[in-house]
Amino acid sequence: HVLCSSVCDPHTNLLAEQPDYIITCVVCLGFTTKFVILQFLKVQTMETQSRLPRVKKTALTLLKIPLLFLLLYIFICSLDILSSAFQLAGGKTAGEIFQKNIVLSNPVAGVMVGILVTVLVQSSSTSTSITVSFVSSGLMDVQSAIPIIMGANIGTSVTNTIVALMHAGDRDEFERAFAGATVHDCFNWLSVLLLLPLDVATGVLRHMSQAVVNTLRLSSRDKPPELLKVLTKPLTKLVIQLDKSVLTALATEDQVQMNKSLVKHWCKSAVMKVESQLSGLLSCLVKSFTISFFVCKHLFANSSLSDLAIGLILLVCSLLVLCGCLMLLVKLLNSMLKGQVSNVINKIINTDSPPPFTWVTGYLALLAGAGMTFLVQSSSVFTSALTPLVGVGVISLERVYPLTLGSNLGTTGTALLAALASRAEKLAAATQVALCHFFFNLFGILLWYPIPATRLPIRMASALGKCAARYRWFAVLYLVLFFLLFPLVVFVLSMAGWKVLTGIGVPVIILIISVATINFLQSRRPEFLPPKLQNWNFLPVWLTSLQPMDDLITRVTLCCLHTFCCFCCIRSGKRYFSVQFLTIS
Repeated sequence: HVLCSSVCDPHTNLLAEQPDYIITCVVCLGFTTKFVILQFLKVQTMETQSRLPRVKKTALTLLKIPLLFLLLYIFICSLDILSSAFQLAGGKTAGEIFQKNIVLSNPVAGVMVGILVTVLVQSSSTSTSITVSFVSSGLMDVQSAIPIIMGANIGTSVTNTIVALMHAGDRDEFERAFAGATVHDCFNWLSVLLLLPLDVATGVLRHMSQAVVNTLRLSSRDKPPELLKVLTKPLTKLVIQLDKSVLTALATEDQVQMNKSLVKHWCKSAVMKVESQLSGLLSCLVKSFTISFFVCKHLFANSSLSDLAIGLILLVCSLLVLCGCLMLLVKLLNSMLKGQVSNVINKIINTDSPPPFTWVTGYLALLAGAGMTFLVQSSSVFTSALTPLVGVGVISLERVYPLTLGSNLGTTGTALLAALASRAEKLAAATQVALCHFFFNLFGILLWYPIPATRLPIRMASALGKCAARYRWFAVLYLVLFFLLFPLVVFVLSMAGWKVLTGIGVPVIILIISVATINFLQSRRPEFLPPKLQNWNFLPVWLTSLQPMDDLITRVTLCCLHTFCCFCCIRSGKRYFSVQFLTIS
């Protein structure tokens, strides 16, 4: 009784410490029953309320992980379907571009063709495969194919730049994402600007690749496994299947295949039968193959629509799915990678190794990017997956730069594997083209990474990110200008001949170099310049700032919105008055 009274005493705090005595207290002291039960329920309720948020948070976190992988899988599949849509919409145009004879003799036109074709088909491997077919068939030599490979390297970076546009809703996110995407563009453009003239003058890439091919004893192998295709093909083949041999036939002017549709309507399967034949004491095994054709099982197998119509349908649908997945991925990453989790990941990914091995971290990131790209066998997918991580602040621009460079090297490993799987008559040409691609990216890394002062792509991408965050329309202008209009204009000038291209291109290049030099001197050594050139105040505002253009675009946008709103209000007002009139009548 003394024990019970001490435990049940409302002035003591032993109830929460010794809940086992509650039932004893209820039996011994009837007048304290109500108090004890209320205290017990209160303690249990508080404990339950404190546990529920933690259990709920843990359960939500565990559910977010498979949801993250599901969204990433759909995101990668939508990229694959987007590539198929571009091939359907512009694949035949891309194949016809390769038929232009100017490509065979003009390296500048070759670079522009590589950019345009890769942007049209959204696949550098497709444009490279067409180039390999040209080289192996004797229609193009390796020296003429190298500029096309360089252009394909630039064109493949358009995908992650498109992905960065989906972050335009948040200014800070958009600045980081656009900078992380365009660092790949800047690296490729700078590498081409330096290595193209060097290769045209010396043929260094061709000589090195030829030496390697002559040294190696090459033999044709089976087709290497494609990890990414193995994962995405079960879903994407239910949506669309393409006959990519038609693109190669268009480029090589194969009249039999040129009129065929890119959409695969008939699929074939080969069944091998092994039969044993006995003749006296000798026996042998006879292998026979039975090839059967059946209608392919995808959405457009029985469709009568043209390739362009199917391509446009898939383009719109894949872009919608891509945008939806990307928005959900960003929100999911923001919810998962905030607070202490974000700090831990930032420390792991963005922290350098302790001195004196600080320089090793970047090279480890470069190797990691090469390895991941080699595993997924797609640089576009890898760099596009990095862009949202840069946008939400998980990976810094300085860290994503070596990852991107490693991705460039990893995709050349994929091309080498594909080349080694070629047929015997195409093996040497395919391997040499793939080695040219490898040496081009390797020399680009040696130019723009080992010395911190030469890492110009980081500074250029950072400036582009700040500009795009301030003027949102600049991102779309950059995308259209550098991946469509500029290559198209240069290609047209190249077709007009060397004199026209030189007469227009040389003054433009001199003007750009002069402006860049003056800008550098204005910021570092203004005393070296005449007083007139120490600033740009003597020029019109629209030549020195994007603000006038931004004001014009803002006014036009507001005017269009105002007109649209007034039209909607007038229409709704007419309906309102007609309803009122009917009511009064």
